[in-house]
Amino acid sequence: MYDYLKGIPTDKKKTDKGTFLTIEVAGIGYLLEVPERDFIAVSSCNENNSKFFVSLIHREDSMTLFGFLNKETRDIFQILLSVSGVGAKMAIALLNEFDACDLITLVIDGNFKELTRAKGVGPKLAQKIILELKDKLMKSELPRTACTLHQNQAITDAHSIMLSLGYNEKEIEDALSRVISTVEDDSNPEEILRKALTCLSM
Repeated sequence: MYDYLKGIPTDKKKTDKGTFLTIEVAGIGYLLEVPERDFIAVSSCNENNSKFFVSLIHREDSMTLFGFLNKETRDIFQILLSVSGVGAKMAIALLNEFDACDLITLVIDGNFKELTRAKGVGPKLAQKIILELKDKLMKSELPRTACTLHQNQAITDAHSIMLSLGYNEKEIEDALSRVISTVEDDSNPEEILRKALTCLSM
């Protein structure tokens, strides 16, 4: 139903139920539950437009919008929900403990002990997550897309240039995440930069 919302954060609150942001889009305030790292990344309210990739969870007694600054994080959140026994709160707990790249790596490597660092995740559930998601993640584009952003020197160079041009971290990460799977040579910073700038200008 929703892919993303782009607007101005107008309120932040942290409760015992989670971390929440209100983002105003065309005069409407949407309440998003977000991972702690994204909550922290939005340092202040009523300043700049922020883009959140969203996932609507509809239960019998509630409807909740979850928001993520990074598309890969939202996609990992949705993949985690496909594991029986993993609900939205558990998926958020995993994403509070690990970023998308680290979580993908742990699952593919079968490192269930490390997964138990997340609040509420015991050894049995960690092993179940690995069992149900390992093949799925290995066959998807997510490992290449998410992890290359952390490891590739050409992307680091393109990132630095975009920072010098005045783009912020969220804009840059979003653009790089969108274009990296379309780049023919991911060791070529010029190609990465050209496609990312094209994405940012759209």
